[in-house]
Amino acid sequence: MYLPKVLIINQPFNNHTGGGITLSNLFSGWERDKLAVACSGYLLSDNIDTHVCNTYYQLGFEERKWIFPLNYFKRKYYSGLIKFDSKRIQNLTIKKSRLRERIIKDYIYPFLEYFGLFNYISKTILSSNLCNWLNDFNPDVIYAQASSREEVLFCLALHSYLKKPLIFHMMDDWPSTIGKKGILKNFWRKKIDHEFRILLHHANVLMSISDYMAYEYKIRYGKDFITFHNPININFWKKYQKTTYKLSDSPIILYAGRIGLGIETSLISIAKAIEKINQDLEISIKLVLQTQQKPLWINDYKNVVHSTFVPYDELPKVFSECDFLILPYDFNQSALNFIKYSMPTKAPEYMASGTPIIVFAPEITAIVEYAKKYKWAKVISKNDINHLTTSIKDLIQNKTERQKFSQNAIQIAEKNHNSIDVTNHFKAIVCSLVTTATKINLL
Repeated sequence: MYLPKVLIINQPFNNHTGGGITLSNLFSGWERDKLAVACSGYLLSDNIDTHVCNTYYQLGFEERKWIFPLNYFKRKYYSGLIKFDSKRIQNLTIKKSRLRERIIKDYIYPFLEYFGLFNYISKTILSSNLCNWLNDFNPDVIYAQASSREEVLFCLALHSYLKKPLIFHMMDDWPSTIGKKGILKNFWRKKIDHEFRILLHHANVLMSISDYMAYEYKIRYGKDFITFHNPININFWKKYQKTTYKLSDSPIILYAGRIGLGIETSLISIAKAIEKINQDLEISIKLVLQTQQKPLWINDYKNVVHSTFVPYDELPKVFSECDFLILPYDFNQSALNFIKYSMPTKAPEYMASGTPIIVFAPEITAIVEYAKKYKWAKVISKNDINHLTTSIKDLIQNKTERQKFSQNAIQIAEKNHNSIDVTNHFKAIVCSLVTTATKINLL
């Protein structure tokens, strides 16, 4: 199959973010010289995967412009192509001033947000150097993600300049979080909604991260979205796939991923529930958090252990060796606005590992809807410590239920998330855009 040249906007290939991992898996098998990325410098610091793509244009000081006084505080990134060495995973060292970051995050950002200036503080323009590089690369298709007004406007400007078919892929429902704070919140909600709808109108193909998102966006925006979630290499995950369901002497419940918005409060609830279970059943379950940073609150719980990230190649073994994997989402409204229609990138990986999965999340989320529909996880959708404790306890005491969830999860992973099938479908859509554009140009 002939594969066209694709320009990727606002998202690097990496192995530690949902967008980066999904991107790497969707474009797996592409010719590396036919892929290029243009994104802001702050996204290019950690775990850049150069195996799929090693052509990066960093949107730096020539492209990103800040209003006063941030133009004096914000770091000035280099603009232009980034050079990488031969290593697959690259980490670009950036010197950071903690004082400067604290001043910006704790004082300047809240001030700007309150007075309705936060969505106006920066813009990304098409510099002459960027335009020259775009002309030289001359992509056939644009693939874009966006999670802010600035990124939406940049996508529109770049699409207008290149006049090439555009694919827009939505990861999280960030538009629902706009207009929640500040004296101009209603103004910004309406304005960004209008600009976002313009982007959707100009896109040739719209992609969502879940079927639930696609359904909601059809109602909200009147547009059809094709669902593309993270595909996985089934054979890679089968290497250590769990086949026995007897619990360890000291059972482990593992959470692997980020800590922060939409997740942390539920993790604390799980820690409290495990304390009660250990007392009631006289066992020693451990909640292991495999996260980038150790949260301070875990010092309050003797049953919670922190573990740093492991190399991606080791994840199948790590996931299979624990007794349970957990997918938590917070129940507060601000978190729900952000994660309601999202699908965790790690969900298919969890499923393929064969380890029984616990989903602790609000009823009206994509992850709960998906898990209930196909019965691949123990779903706990009531935000109550006693209910959470009882539900986990029941799963601990029911080997047959653990096995049922595990086997269902493996089947759904193979059916819905097999990278061979998903990436072939993705490639076919991208190629069809080039074919259609060629036919139009010939008319």
